[in-house]
Amino acid sequence: MLNRSTFRSVSMALILALLGMPAINSAGAQDQPRPPQPKQPQQQQSDPSDKKGAQRQVPDADGPGTLGEDRIKIDTDLVNLDVAVIDQENNPVSNLKKEDFAVYEDKIKQTVESVFREEVPISFGIVIDTSGSMGSKIETVSDAALLLIKQMRHGDEAFVASFKTEPDLAQDFTTDRRELENAVGELYTGGGTALLDAIIATADYAHEKGKRRRKALVVVSDGLDRNSAFKEKEVIDAIKEDEVQVYLVGFIDEVMEEKNLSGKTAAKKAKDLLIRIADDSGGRAYFPKDIGEIPAIAAQISKDLRTQYVVS
Repeated sequence: MLNRSTFRSVSMALILALLGMPAINSAGAQDQPRPPQPKQPQQQQSDPSDKKGAQRQVPDADGPGTLGEDRIKIDTDLVNLDVAVIDQENNPVSNLKKEDFAVYEDKIKQTVESVFREEVPISFGIVIDTSGSMGSKIETVSDAALLLIKQMRHGDEAFVASFKTEPDLAQDFTTDRRELENAVGELYTGGGTALLDAIIATADYAHEKGKRRRKALVVVSDGLDRNSAFKEKEVIDAIKEDEVQVYLVGFIDEVMEEKNLSGKTAAKKAKDLLIRIADDSGGRAYFPKDIGEIPAIAAQISKDLRTQYVVS
């Protein structure tokens, strides 16, 4: 009896043990540790492919940044301005320092980083008035143009244009002096005068085709504009936008005494126009009274074009 009871007890315990194993295994499977799910987003935030996270981890040049602090970086361009400085007697002024210059944009003073003088190759155009009113002066004007061509230095490039009622390109940009001289030799006079139209057209051409940083026009005219479609303000705006300096050689006939409604003579009106255009562009205006002044004027223009202050 004892053996049977013992057997039954052992059997019953074994059966209960076998019946309880799936429950234990199942509970064990549920209780097994899983990968820490909450940590996965933290790993994604520190992923180098996250551009914002990568930027915050890179030390700033000025020192370590503060987490969560916004930083703004603005790219700015250094602008170089070519400046010619003259005194009251129209003579160049040298040996100026950074403290002697002030630059304003939209009436806001700008920071001047540096000021220095440099001599660089230039791109310039020789623009000659060949209207009917220049008939008696064309030989003198051509001589002035040839002197400018002779003043060219290594690396310079130039073009020749003429104008009557419309501008005409006689020789495009070249470094060959002979080609330029031949173009000047083929000029002839006749027709009306559209000075302002010619300045805009040649300034645009110099800006678009000139290969040198410093660009200029040397315009030779008597200043008598009767046929231009553009107005003076439009010319000033165009040459400033094109960043082209304009040097004007005015062969003004002082005997033109006919006065306009403002009381100015035609000669005075023409001279004032040339001066305003030259001044507003950063160039200069010359009014020779004798052909003997031409070599000195050509040399001065050449010097002014090459040696100027660069204000950065």
